[in-house]
Amino acid sequence: MEKLIIIGAVAAGSKAAAKAKRLNPNLDITIYTEDTNIAYSACGMPYYIGGEFEDYHRLIEYSTKNFEQDFNLKIFTRHRVTKIIPEKNTIQITKLEDNSVFEEKYDKLLIATGASAKKIHAKGSELPQVVTLRHLSDCLRIKQFTKTTKRAVIIGGGSTGLEMFEAFWRLGIDTKMVDWKTHLTTKLDEDIGTFLKELVETHYPNSIILNDSAKSFVSDAMGRLTAVELISGKVLPCDLALISIGVKPNVKIAKEAGIEIGSSGAIKVNEKMRTNIPNIYAAGDCVEKKGFVTNRVIWHPQGSTANKEGRTAAMNIAGIESSFKGVLESAITKFFDIKIGATGINCKLAKELGYEPEFVIIKSKDRAGYMQDAKDITIKLIADRKSGRIIGGQGIGLGEIDKRINIIANAISAQNTPEELSNSDLPYAPPFSMAIDTVLVAAYELDKKLKK
Repeated sequence: MEKLIIIGAVAAGSKAAAKAKRLNPNLDITIYTEDTNIAYSACGMPYYIGGEFEDYHRLIEYSTKNFEQDFNLKIFTRHRVTKIIPEKNTIQITKLEDNSVFEEKYDKLLIATGASAKKIHAKGSELPQVVTLRHLSDCLRIKQFTKTTKRAVIIGGGSTGLEMFEAFWRLGIDTKMVDWKTHLTTKLDEDIGTFLKELVETHYPNSIILNDSAKSFVSDAMGRLTAVELISGKVLPCDLALISIGVKPNVKIAKEAGIEIGSSGAIKVNEKMRTNIPNIYAAGDCVEKKGFVTNRVIWHPQGSTANKEGRTAAMNIAGIESSFKGVLESAITKFFDIKIGATGINCKLAKELGYEPEFVIIKSKDRAGYMQDAKDITIKLIADRKSGRIIGGQGIGLGEIDKRINIIANAISAQNTPEELSNSDLPYAPPFSMAIDTVLVAAYELDKKLKK
C-alpha cells in the first residue's frame, strides 16, 4: 500500500488528504501537524473575537476524530516534523508533549507547512499582551485578553488589521491603528487607499496613524503592557497590542532538505505542485505562485488558494493530471459597513513592471438610486495601453463591492479589453444594480480613454 505523509493541515493539507483519499481509498495517509486542530476557518477568527458568534467551535470545520474516521487516515496533532531526508524517503518527527523523536518512511510527501506571523523585534515585544493572530490558539488567547482590555493598538493596516480594528471597537475597546505606509492596504493604489482612510476617519476620527511604526512596547513594574512607543516619538497608551504586519512562508525544513526555494522566498513548485525532488509535493501558504496578469513569480498566501493547491496536489499524487495555473491576487474585506476589494495589479506595480496603465474612477450607487437601500460605491478599473487589456480593478464603498470585483476578475482571466467588458450582458433589476452597472460604465469610459 502506497504511503502519503502530509506535513501540516488546516487548508492545503486537510484538503489534499480528503481529496487524495476519495480518489484512491487504498492510499495510506498520515498527517503530522504542530497545531491542535486540523481543519478550521482562520479567516473567521476576527469575527469570533468581535462577537459575531459566541461559540468558537463554529470555526472548526472538522474535529480530528471525525476527520480520521470519515476519511480512514491517521492524524497526529502536536507533532513537529523537524527533518526531511529525501535520500531515505524518511521524515523525522518530534512529539511536542514529551520531546520524543522518531522517524517514518513515505512513498510520497506533501509539504503544507503554511506561514507564520511576522513579528516586530523591539524592546518589550516579548510581553504577553503583545500578540499576533495566525492560529486558533492565538484567537482564543486574544479573546480572553479582550475581557479586560480597555485600549488596544494594532500595528499594520492590512486586511487582518482592519478586521481586528472592527472587532475591538465592537467590544468597546478604544483602538488605534498604526501603519508605516502612506495609505492603508498595499493592494490599493494611493488614491483609493486615501479614500479609505477618509472614510475611516469620518466614522472613527484620530484612530489611524500612517507613516509610523512601533519602536518599543512599554510595561509597568508588574511586566504588563501599558503603551506602545512609536518611531515618531508618539506614545499610545494600551493594554493590548496586536502585530499584524503580514506573514512569512514556513520553508525551513524544505530548504534544509535541498528543496528549491524560489525568488519569492517560498517553496518553488510547478503547476502540478511538484518540487524539484521526486515524490515531494508542496501546497498552500508555503509555496510561491504565478501571477496570472504578469506571468511572474509571486507569493500570495490565501485560504481559498491553499484549498485549490491542496486539491491539485492530491489529484497528481493520486495519478490524475491536474494543473494550478496561478492567481490574480484577488482580495476582499470589510471594515464595519465599508467594503474593500481588489483584483489583478494596481497602477503602482504596473508602472514598476513596465506596463502603461490607464485608469478611470467611477463613483455611483450599487443599485437604482431610488431604492431605499442604495449605497455609494467607487470603482477603479485599470487597463494596459500597450496590450489594451484589463489588468486590475479596485472597489470601495458602503454598497456591494464583491460582485463588481468578481466581474473584473473574470474579465482579467478572459483577457478582456474594456470594450469587451463594456458589452457584457449583466442582469439588471432596480434592487440589484443601476440600469448600466458601475463596472460597465467604468469599462466604457476606460475604452474611450484608451482610444484617444
